[in-house]
Amino acid sequence: MEDKNTAPEYIIELNDVTVRYNKASEKIDNLKEYFVKLIRHELMYQEFLALKNIDLKIKRGEAWAIIGTNGSGKSTLLKVISRILKPYKGTLTVNGSIASLIELGAGIDQRLTARENIYMNGCLLGYTKKFIAERFDEIVEFAELEDFLDTPVKNFSSGMKSRLGFSVATMVKPDILIVDEVLSVGDVLFRKKCENKMSEMLNEGTTLLFVSHNMETVRKMCNKAIWLNNGEEVMQGDAEKICTEYTNTVGEKKAKEKAERAKKEAALKKQAEELAAKRKNKN
Repeated sequence: MEDKNTAPEYIIELNDVTVRYNKASEKIDNLKEYFVKLIRHELMYQEFLALKNIDLKIKRGEAWAIIGTNGSGKSTLLKVISRILKPYKGTLTVNGSIASLIELGAGIDQRLTARENIYMNGCLLGYTKKFIAERFDEIVEFAELEDFLDTPVKNFSSGMKSRLGFSVATMVKPDILIVDEVLSVGDVLFRKKCENKMSEMLNEGTTLLFVSHNMETVRKMCNKAIWLNNGEEVMQGDAEKICTEYTNTVGEKKAKEKAERAKKEAALKKQAEELAAKRKNKN
């Protein structure tokens, strides 16, 4: 057990983290053409920065929300912290074990049954077969999948897959729990059940990283937040303050877009009326 007096101040620390992707700038229709261009060093790429110079320091036991519109870099940031992606630039330090729920069905073999997936995922998380067997009934009961244990997961609904993934990831208390939008597909009662479980884990010292477009849930679950836009930090700090700023900004943007659409529609309607009037006069 790590002595709290000697434990690092931050359980997660990112310094100047940048993630770069290479986007193909030309269409290649077949493998032969691809390999010919690869050998000749003729493949052309366009640089795309999914994250730009992100600094983030998270203390043990804090609950952080990562908010922003689609494509802002939220999932990319979670993948960096989960060590799925390696930063192009900057440093990442993680001082603890991680349980990640980043993508629906991630780590689940669609061909296997729920029973087989529980054991397989447990092994991938580093648990022994005996350890998993001791907690098997608890996992199944939480997931509410008692009647589907021997059914292939490929026949499961999105909500059932979400239940299975969350139950396995939280079979024991990790130091860091990462939850993306995967819980949004579950039913209301199970989402409430998951929120209660996350609150329980937070009270026991687990650090939470949470992505959601539901600001009410963010306010309830998190005390800190970072707001991303096009891979860049807009602001970070108190969750309540940032949720309010984000909601106001998004609301203003939507209102502006709505006004612009209405203006364009009015202009098109006017043009159509003028055209109809001209045709009528000709007749």
